[in-house]
This record gives sequence, C-alpha cells and structure tokens, in this order.
Amino acid sequence: MAEPVEPEVDLEAERERMLDSWELAATGWGRQADGVRKRGLPVAEWMLDHAGLQPGQRVLELAAGPGDVGFMAAQRIRPGGTLVSSDAAEAMLEVAKERAAEQGIENVEFRQLQLEWIDLETASVDVVLCRWGVMLTVDPGAALQECRRVLRPGGRIAMAVWDVPEVNPWATMPFDAMAKRGLLEEPKPGGPGMFSLATPGRLAEMLQEAGFVEVTVEPVSIAGVYEAPIEWLGETVDCSQMFGRAWRALDDERRREVRAELDAAAREFTDPDGTIRIPGRSLGAVADA
Repeated sequence: MAEPVEPEVDLEAERERMLDSWELAATGWGRQADGVRKRGLPVAEWMLDHAGLQPGQRVLELAAGPGDVGFMAAQRIRPGGTLVSSDAAEAMLEVAKERAAEQGIENVEFRQLQLEWIDLETASVDVVLCRWGVMLTVDPGAALQECRRVLRPGGRIAMAVWDVPEVNPWATMPFDAMAKRGLLEEPKPGGPGMFSLATPGRLAEMLQEAGFVEVTVEPVSIAGVYEAPIEWLGETVDCSQMFGRAWRALDDERRREVRAELDAAAREFTDPDGTIRIPGRSLGAVADA
C-alpha cells in the first residue's frame, strides 16, 4: 500500500495567519511587557555583551515585540548611533513606540519589517539583534540569509532561540495541563514554533549555511518569577494566542482543573518567601558576517 501523501502547506497563508495572530497578541504583550523584560534580561544582556556594540553604529532589531533589547542597545551606541526597531506586526510596533517614549529613547526609528524579506538595503546595518523570533518563522533559513544580506562586511548578528522543552517548564507546563485533557492541539512537527530550533547543533548549522562565520552558541539560563500561580497563568494567556484562545473557550469547571494543576506544579518552584521561580533556558548565538 502506498504511503499517504501529506498535503502541501500553503506557506503564504501560514505567514498571514501568524501575522494576524501577532497583531491580536500585541495587547497582551503590552500588559506583560515589564514581566517579559525582567524574565528575558539575562538573554538580552548576553546578546548585547556579545554584539560588539560601538557608538555611532546602526543597529537593527528584528521581531522586537515590546522593543526592550533594542532599547538597551540604543543606550550603548550613543553618541551618533541609531536603532531600527522593527516588527512584522503593526500593533507590536505601537507597543514598542509607547515604551520607547516612556524610557526616553530618542535615537530610534520604527519600521514594519518581515524577517524573511527585510525591506532594507544590502549591507546597511552594523549589528542585527533578534531575540526569540527566528524560530517562529515559516522559513528560518531565509530569515538568517536576509540577516546576513543586510549586515555590512564584518557586521555581527546576536540572537536567541529557546532551548529544548525539558529545560523550559515555565513555558511547557501550562500547555501540558491543557493538552493532556485534549483542550489544546499539539504543534505540528517541523513547523514554526517555540522549540523549532532547539535541536542541538541546529542553530549553529543554519547560521553557517546562511554565510556567517565565527559562530558561537551558548545556553543562557532564565527564570519566570511570579508572586502567585495566577500570574503565571495570566502571562501565558496574554503571550500565547494559541493558549489564550483555548483558555477563553473553557467552561468554569475545566478552568478550575487546569488552575489546580498549575497551583500544584508551582509548589515545587516556590521559595520560602512565597515567590515562584520556574526555570528556563535559551540558546544565545553570535556570528560574524
């Protein structure tokens, strides 16, 4: 018997679906931006410490979301430097603009840019930053090739993706609590997703295939810190459209079941003072053009 043929995926339709999802997610990300910044600070600092930033440089942040990695870079490239803060979702850019104004960041331009075809001239920036964006693209190889194209000779990319699910319980446990009850579909294997570039060696290989040299990939530990399990759940609802849609569709009984499981899971990670610290790990990568 012939093997069943997998239906072809409409890549453009998938890109449009994902963009629509991020447009809708922007409000929740705005609510959670301070918490996301604190949780991601070790990764942001690793990226910036390895990016070779200098005053006067032109720095591009891709998939910037609330923009805080780029805003930290903007401080380091003064005087004379410019940050281009970009995201594919217009609503995310609005969140970033508000946060830039709150932080007094003035040496910044905002651009709506796609990762897989960056609408900038070849060799037009000194540094590319991208935290937790490339693994969410339909074609991450194309995204890295575009990053290489817009970098000047000798320029540098500093980026991060998520490490394997087993070391990121802060992210996986809420999804597991829903999936085991049949309330959430498992991600399609091989498609874009949080852990799509977590396979050991895969990120370094893709950077090299895109033309980068002197590639370094290192693990960077983080922690989700919450005052109560409801904060953990609220962050997941706000920052994941997939989880949020499933959660909003639940009746009260199902919600109580999921909350009870997360309450129990949080006890393992609770400090004596009641603070919940759930571990996680990224992969930081730096490479030269």
